Amino acid sequence: MSNIKAADVAKLRKQTGAGMMDCKQALTESNGDFEKAIEILRKKGAKLAAKRADKDATEGYIMAQTNEENSFGVLVMINCETDFVGKSEEFVNFVKTVASLALKNKATSLEAVRGLKIEDRTVEQALSDLIGKTGEKMEFDSYEFIEAPFVSSYNHLGNKIGTLVGLNLKTADVAVKGHDMAMQVAAMNPVAIDKGDVTKEMIDKEIEIGMELARQEGKPENMLEKIAQGRLQKFFKESTLLNQEFIKDSKKTVGNYLKESDKNLTVVKFYRFGLGA
Repeated sequence: MSNIKAADVAKLRKQTGAGMMDCKQALTESNGDFEKAIEILRKKGAKLAAKRADKDATEGYIMAQTNEENSFGVLVMINCETDFVGKSEEFVNFVKTVASLALKNKATSLEAVRGLKIEDRTVEQALSDLIGKTGEKMEFDSYEFIEAPFVSSYNHLGNKIGTLVGLNLKTADVAVKGHDMAMQVAAMNPVAIDKGDVTKEMIDKEIEIGMELARQEGKPENMLEKIAQGRLQKFFKESTLLNQEFIKDSKKTVGNYLKESDKNLTVVKFYRFGLGA
């Protein structure tokens, strides 16, 4: 692909934080493949502010909510084109209504939520009505739920980030622990709960990138894999929830913080949605 569009370069730059020329070169090398372009930039050591798990979105509103028993929680994200509409009372109330309906009905799929009724209209039909009224493109493609012994939710930054976390036990201080975990996920954006939950594909990619960075630093070929394995351990520490430093006390890992309440207390599932500004 010889003709790389300026819009594509701008999109990659916004997603990674890399320089304009670096982005253009990476897109050229990858024939316009965004995932490969990000990998190329990482291998070149370009600094990324990559949003690993965030959805490809512009504006909108996110709502994380749990039932009174904290046994079931939902996470809803509906996107729109402009911040003006995203902050409007009508749009915000619509998202909140959808989340409340999903929670009340314990919806277990996006399709089920789209089919729920708001008065005499389905959620999908009501969204179409709102699109016609505002003249903006809107998308409802992101929905998750958690059912667990204790579920905690957290909405951050004017509902531009929302998280849902499930814990396996109800300890005396589980409400505090759950809220802290939901905040941790919002702030630190982990890719998995623990090392064993990281996919082989992601591990292989991190090793490959680590070896390439070490090679560029002039390290001997026979040392590359060992160095890459060291970088991988750092990746686990920074990117897996239980091994991350706890945001309220960096002397503890998240896993150690949870075990202060009960040695068996742990996170069983989490989700994080973020608007791609």
